[in-house]
Amino acid sequence: MFDRRLLTNFDWSLFIVVLALIHCGIALIYSATCNAPGLGNRALYSRQFYWVLISLVFFIITISIDYHHIIRYGFFLYLINNILLLFLLLQGDLRAGVHRWITIMGINFQPSEFTKIIIVLVLAGYLSRHPNKEIKIREIFTLFILVGIPLILVAKQPDLGSAVLLVPIFIVMLFIAEISLKWFIPFIVSGLVALPILLRRLKPYQINRILSFIKPNLDPLGIGYQVLQSRIAVGAGGVLGQGFLAGTQSQLRFIPQHHTDFIFSVLAEEWGFIGCITVIGLFLFIILKGIDFAIHAKDRVGTLTAMGIVTIFTFHIITNIGMVIGLMPITGIPLPFLSYGGTSLLANTIAIGLLLNIRMRRFT
Repeated sequence: MFDRRLLTNFDWSLFIVVLALIHCGIALIYSATCNAPGLGNRALYSRQFYWVLISLVFFIITISIDYHHIIRYGFFLYLINNILLLFLLLQGDLRAGVHRWITIMGINFQPSEFTKIIIVLVLAGYLSRHPNKEIKIREIFTLFILVGIPLILVAKQPDLGSAVLLVPIFIVMLFIAEISLKWFIPFIVSGLVALPILLRRLKPYQINRILSFIKPNLDPLGIGYQVLQSRIAVGAGGVLGQGFLAGTQSQLRFIPQHHTDFIFSVLAEEWGFIGCITVIGLFLFIILKGIDFAIHAKDRVGTLTAMGIVTIFTFHIITNIGMVIGLMPITGIPLPFLSYGGTSLLANTIAIGLLLNIRMRRFT
């Protein structure tokens, strides 16, 4: 049964900020797709709205269950998620192509979006059961295995952006758990050893993304086209923007994927510097709230979980905005609550639910 007293500890300010970002995202998706050819593209914003309703249902479920119970079943969720990732890997091999989505009853969802949250739950549960003084080589090896298996499965889809995100989650949570710095040495060494192997196994489109980041003018009509057009859109917005539905780059569809990974370019062109700063301020509010919840959590597992979720949001925001303005390579990382994508929206809403869950129960 849900304890109604918990509602007195519900942080309405964070909830309202998230709703504001979701509303902003639907408006931007509408602007980016309303003039697109084909009825399917023009209906994307309405599909996103349906996912908002689904996400709110899961949000209510998430805050209703004590986060200790959710973390207790973290390893079970971990196994289920890895099975789904393995299924995608086998299916992708059979089709000799990229396959990241599973379709159930006509609904597509992307398991890798949930992998990040599940890893946070598993690491928080494991590290809370093993104080830093008890961490030995066996525990470190176990942690490497726990993170390494889904990392490899996600990278093989291929979804290198989501796979790489597991690394900062792992590092931050180890740091928050006050693990001895000596145990970071094997991690650093293994990373340096694996780097040349990873570079040799990059696919052509991934190499092109790196080249377009290093020198976008190298092929302005090819690999550098998306980055250059995005930067033009950002600059065209000026201070106040060109107005809703008035952006030339977005409305004339010069920017590929401008309703998903490059939604920030639509925001910058139509709403300008003021709109960008406002949205970034809302994201910063979420991050600071998450850190506050982590500091004042009632126990170690709550602190670890909150900081893991903060890491997810921070990495997503910095990486996405960085690639849109040309400061980071293109990774395919969506912007939370703004980019089109039902699974991403659902995962991010559940993550916010976990943060509020930790805050609501710190006084109980």
